[in-house]
Amino acid sequence: LFTMGNVGLPGTSGFVGEILTMTGAYGVSTWTAIFAATGVILSAVYALSLYRRVIFGELTNPALAEIGDLDWREVAIFAPLIASTLYLGIYPAAIFDLTQASVDNLVALYSAAIGA
Repeated sequence: LFTMGNVGLPGTSGFVGEILTMTGAYGVSTWTAIFAATGVILSAVYALSLYRRVIFGELTNPALAEIGDLDWREVAIFAPLIASTLYLGIYPAAIFDLTQASVDNLVALYSAAIGA
């Protein structure tokens, strides 16, 4: 799930960041957006290749064969991370509502600084 979030799969928190970045880059310059999209594609190829090697690759260290599945403590640690990744991917307004005032202030200061 976290690899898919890193890739920017819709429904994960990574998608929200990537789509906003691409939209903003396209608003500034088409070439910037193309360059950024190329980076996103290369990042996705690398992440999926890494996932394939780690999960489905050949086991080179026999000691690692003894490692079992997640126990209840590890599940308890991962569950909130998984839930927040999915929640922020489905409902990103939860975090945007918290940051809106700060972002508006930052945009106003930036606009005043450049004289717009």
